[in-house]
Amino acid sequence: MTSQFIRFKLDLSYDQYLAVYQGVAKTVVTIADDGRRIVFPAGNIQRYLTKTGIQGYFEMELGAGNKFVGIKKIP
Repeated sequence: MTSQFIRFKLDLSYDQYLAVYQGVAKTVVTIADDGRRIVFPAGNIQRYLTKTGIQGYFEMELGAGNKFVGIKKIP
C-alpha cells in the first residue's frame, strides 16, 4: 500500500493550543479538504506553534495500515 496524503487548514489561537499543555486537550479535530473529519494527537503539530498559535495549510502523511508518518506545513 502506498502512502495517503490528507490536506487540511488549521487556525488555532495560542490560547486554544495552550489547553494541550494544561492537560485539557489532547487531540486536534479538523475537516480535511476532501470533507473527512480527522482527529490526531495535538503533539504532532507542536513544532508549528508560534506566539500567535498555529495557522496554515498542512499535509498529513499516513503509511500502511493508516499509520501516522508525519505532518508538514505547505505553502
